[in-house]
Amino acid sequence: MNTATQIKTYPIVETFHSLQGEGYWAGVSAFFIRLGGCDVHCPWCDTKHSWNPQNHPQQSVEELARSAKAVSPAIVVITGGEPLMHDLLPLTTALKSLGLQVHLETSGAHPLTGNFDWITFSPKQFKAPHQSIYDRVSELKVVVKSEYDLKWAEQQAALISKSTLLYLQPEWNSPQGKDLIFEYILQHSQWRISLQTHKLLKIQ
Repeated sequence: MNTATQIKTYPIVETFHSLQGEGYWAGVSAFFIRLGGCDVHCPWCDTKHSWNPQNHPQQSVEELARSAKAVSPAIVVITGGEPLMHDLLPLTTALKSLGLQVHLETSGAHPLTGNFDWITFSPKQFKAPHQSIYDRVSELKVVVKSEYDLKWAEQQAALISKSTLLYLQPEWNSPQGKDLIFEYILQHSQWRISLQTHKLLKIQ
């Protein structure tokens, strides 16, 4: 890693080694890097403590890459907060230089930066996605609480490649969301359900 990469730092809410709980990669060994900072502010967010980047210590790219490599995960997931509030090129460059597969979880609310093997796009109605995300999406994951969320999901699906995997995920505290998704997928077979299996398993 060059000097410029080594001195780049990010506000880190937490890093941990666990299983990916959602979407296509659910169940695989994953090292998570949760960045501080978010201006999307979903009312049902389960990581509101991540919103203010000033509340979290800075860690260097070198330290983060070394920690990820040490546990030999199948994937490294950069998440937040909203990770695209930061320039992710230094971090992804460092991780990929160590042979790691790098994934992004984002609302797409800011311009896309970084080099990723997989991008999970979870657009939110509270802050419109940036156009740079739409041709890079690997899977679309829309959180559902009401019928309008299903309309939002279809609007977003129309903007991405037809080969992109489509997921609907019930808002954790919304039985209505689960029922809506169940009935919707029965009638719209291109969609799949994504469950937060880490919460069901009671793991981080």
